[in-house]
Amino acid sequence: MASSLPDPASLLAELKEVRRAGLVRLRGRTLPALESAAEAVTAARSPGAAVEALLRLAVSRLDAGTLRTAAEYTLGLAQGTRDWPASSRRARAASVYGVSVERFRKDHEVMVLGQVAEHVLRLVPQETEVPGAEEDEWGVGTHRFVSVRAGGRQVRLTLHVHPVDLLRDVDVVVSPANVHLALPEQFKSSVAASLRRAAAVRGVTGDVLDDPVHDELRKWAARQGIAGRPVLPGTVAATSSGALAGQGVRRIYHAAVAVPRAGTNDYDVLPADVTRAVSRALALLAEECDRHAPPLRSVCFPLLGSGRGGLPYRVSLAAIWAAVEAELARGAQWDVHFVVRTPEAAALVERIPAGM
Repeated sequence: MASSLPDPASLLAELKEVRRAGLVRLRGRTLPALESAAEAVTAARSPGAAVEALLRLAVSRLDAGTLRTAAEYTLGLAQGTRDWPASSRRARAASVYGVSVERFRKDHEVMVLGQVAEHVLRLVPQETEVPGAEEDEWGVGTHRFVSVRAGGRQVRLTLHVHPVDLLRDVDVVVSPANVHLALPEQFKSSVAASLRRAAAVRGVTGDVLDDPVHDELRKWAARQGIAGRPVLPGTVAATSSGALAGQGVRRIYHAAVAVPRAGTNDYDVLPADVTRAVSRALALLAEECDRHAPPLRSVCFPLLGSGRGGLPYRVSLAAIWAAVEAELARGAQWDVHFVVRTPEAAALVERIPAGM
C-alpha cells in the first residue's frame, strides 16, 4: 500500500504546535500531518505515543552535537524536560548555541524544526506492506534479543536501539570517559553527557540542584590520590546513578578509554584499551554485586570509543565482545545489554552469533 508524504509546510506548523504545547499536552490536539507520518512509521497504539516515537526517531537521525541537542530541548525530548514550559525549553536550547533567546527564536529554532521536519519526511516509506514496517527495521522504543553461544551454552543479549538516557531497569551502565575522568558539559550529545544530564537532580524550573556523577568522580579521584592527573587507559571508576535511580539504573561505571590528542579537540582510542576497560568493568561488577539489595545482575554497554574516539562500530563492538565473551564463557551469569543509536550499529550487534 502506497503512503503519501505529508505536506512539509503542515509538518513544520505542527512541530511548532508541539513545541508550544509540550509532549504532556498533546492529548486532544489535532496533528494530522504528524499522525499520518507516525502511523506509517511506528506501531504505537495511541496518537500521542505514536507522534512522540516518530519525533524521537527523527531527532535521533540529526547530526550529533548542537543540532540534535537543541532539537531535544526544543521539543521536550531531553530527559526530564517533557513537562517543562515552552519558554524554559526554548531558553535551554538557546544556551546550546550560546545565543540569546530572541535570536534563537527568530533564526536557530526555525532551522532546527525544519531539520526535524525533513527527517520525518525521510522516514515515511513510499511503499510499505503494513503500518509499522519501518519500526521493525529500526526498533522504535523496543528491545531486541540476540541469542549467542558462550562457553557451550546459549546466552541471551538484550539490544536497545534508543538514546542511552532512556534505559530502564538496567543495574549498571558503562559510560565512556577520557583518562582525565573529565565529564563533558550536560548540554553535549555524547553518551557521557547524556548520562550526566539524566543523573542530575533538578528543581521544578529545570535548574540543576545537584550534579552527583560529576561530584562523585572528583571524590573518587581524590581518594585515589590522582586529582589533576590522568589515569591509565582501561581504568574504571564507579559512581551512583543520581536521578537515574528512578528509572532502575543503579550504578554508572566510567571507563577511561579516550586519550586526548595534544593541541586538538580529538581523542585517540585503542581497541585493546576498550577490551581492558570492559574486563575491568565486569570484574568491578563481580566485586560490587552482592553489596546491593537486590544484587547487581545486569550491565549495559554502548559502543565505547565510537563517538569522538573515532573507532568504527565494528572495531568497538569486537573489542567489547572479546571481554564479554570471555567472561560468559567462564560461566558468568550477567544479563548483558547493548545500547546503540543507529541501524548500522544495531545490525552489527545482531550479527554477533555469526561472528560479526
